[in-house]
Amino acid sequence: MEIPRTHPRYESLIKREKIVSDTGDIVHLYGLIAHGRGEAFDYLLGEVTIPPARRAISAAASALILASRPVLSVNGNVASLVPEEMISLSRVLGASLEVNLFHRSRRRVNAIRKRFNALGAEIITEGDARIPGIDHPRGICSKRGIYSADVVLVPLEDGDRTQGLKRLNKFVITIDLNPLSRTARTADITIVDEITRALPLLTRRVISLKEKKERCRRILSEYNNKKVLSDTIKYICRRLEKISFMNME
Repeated sequence: MEIPRTHPRYESLIKREKIVSDTGDIVHLYGLIAHGRGEAFDYLLGEVTIPPARRAISAAASALILASRPVLSVNGNVASLVPEEMISLSRVLGASLEVNLFHRSRRRVNAIRKRFNALGAEIITEGDARIPGIDHPRGICSKRGIYSADVVLVPLEDGDRTQGLKRLNKFVITIDLNPLSRTARTADITIVDEITRALPLLTRRVISLKEKKERCRRILSEYNNKKVLSDTIKYICRRLEKISFMNME
């Protein structure tokens, strides 16, 4: 279906079309549910990158710059919506990309690998290690990737895997539109923002801070994820209250 640019929901509908067209090989059917849930939270934010998210982006950039072995995790929705953005971030950082899927199959792993290869990037696909305490396929990871990483970016993540990564003493950064999720509350840094907005901002912030490691250390030392999540929820509440008053006029 051709969506006119004049449609008020154009950007949102384009993302829906993209993820729907990838359903089967790259995106699992349940990935559509996750995407819709994220859209609902984005409405609450006003579909903009809010100040607490920008603070989290600065902290995330700092942590990735200071990391010895950063790894970027890729699931089906990430592979569908932002493959080029993930590749750009990995190149700026010199970080590895690794496939991780809840509904893991050889067909899906190969489809994601082919997409990234077609865009000129290598992505780790072997599953020769496991995150302790996770019995389903999201516990599968690579010895040369996530298992050996010190900092892991896990966008659009499951809460139990984030908890598992913390048990492995990983520093975990996530991008999650739900500030109430287990993932958001467990991660060291939570960027509450829509992934197609957040990733380019994160990449630009990495570029701007890359040669300023002392500043990165200061940003990280001053960062408080609980406060960022609290400020995000307060922002949503204030916005809803303002909308409710406007509707009464």
